[in-house]
Formats: sequence, structure tokens, C-alpha cells
Amino acid sequence: MKIITEAIVSNSEMIKNYKACREKAETFGKIFILRNSQPDAVLFSVSEYKRLSDFLENLEGKEGKDLL
Repeated sequence: MKIITEAIVSNSEMIKNYKACREKAETFGKIFILRNSQPDAVLFSVSEYKRLSDFLENLEGKEGKDLL
């Protein structure tokens, strides 16, 4: 997985500048939140979340058909 440096924010930055972080998630599709320099969470934009959800639902549907 390729992570863009600009899409990484610290936990404290997320707390202090939520709106800016949310806008950054819209720009990049997702941002990675670090706590103590370790990955802690990922914030997805709604459009990226929908894209991933649709993909997973489609994949699950195909797996179900394969089982029959």
C-alpha cells in the first residue's frame, strides 16, 4: 500500500484541526492518523468509503455465486 506523506496527520493535529483534516481526506480519499508515531486510525472521505463498500458488496456477491 502506497501512503502519500501529505495524507498523514498526527492525532493531536486531528484533534486541533478536524475541519482541515476532513478536507484533506476529501482531497486524498483517506488520511492516516498517527499516535506516538504509530498508525492509529484511517479517516475516509464519504466518496472513498462508498467506493470501497460497493466494491466489497460486489465481491461478496461474486463469492456467494461461486459457492453455489
